[in-house]
Amino acid sequence: MRKQLPLSAMMKQHLKEHSSIYLFVFVLFLMGVIFGAIIVNSMNLSQKEDLYYYLNRFFGQVAEGKVASSADMFQQSFFHNLKYLGLMWILGISIIGLPVILVMLFIKGMVVGFTVGFLVNQLGLKGFLLSFVTVLPQNILLIPAFILMSAVAISFTLKIIRQLFVKKTNNMEAPFSLFMRYASVFLFIGVLAIIASGFEAYASPFLMKNVVEFVSK
Repeated sequence: MRKQLPLSAMMKQHLKEHSSIYLFVFVLFLMGVIFGAIIVNSMNLSQKEDLYYYLNRFFGQVAEGKVASSADMFQQSFFHNLKYLGLMWILGISIIGLPVILVMLFIKGMVVGFTVGFLVNQLGLKGFLLSFVTVLPQNILLIPAFILMSAVAISFTLKIIRQLFVKKTNNMEAPFSLFMRYASVFLFIGVLAIIASGFEAYASPFLMKNVVEFVSK
């Protein structure tokens, strides 16, 4: 019978065993961010002007307080993030969904890179301040959540493949135990999504309103 390790020891062991996977998904996410920033620079003037027009309209609504209620924003943000993360989790179980997980992580990085890149490209330092209060607060938690979900889903898929196609040994973990650990990780990530959505719904609009007023001066 395997001895149950303390949580901190289990986390250290997990990171040590899967360090190459974490490095891979982090680099993939970073490539998405860079690609998103490159897309901004490759846009023509007309495309940038159209986006900037809608951005200005949004800033005007924020300055006037014409935005959705915090409760509505929290609900939309939480369910959006949970659906995205939940799909990654399900794809990890499906085995064949491994390439889709990688694509989803890359797209998430690309969206972050494009958002920050466009704001900085159009507004300079003021755009950086805007991205700091609109993108950073929730993504401090969401980015690690997406990286963790991707890495754990990939690890789970590889373990299932190994158990299906490789001769079983005494060191192999029971499928049910493996699945329960996988499910517990998703619950933990769900908590991170709740906290991140709270930041996005209740803190970001207040910070954004103050920065938008500063930008408009």
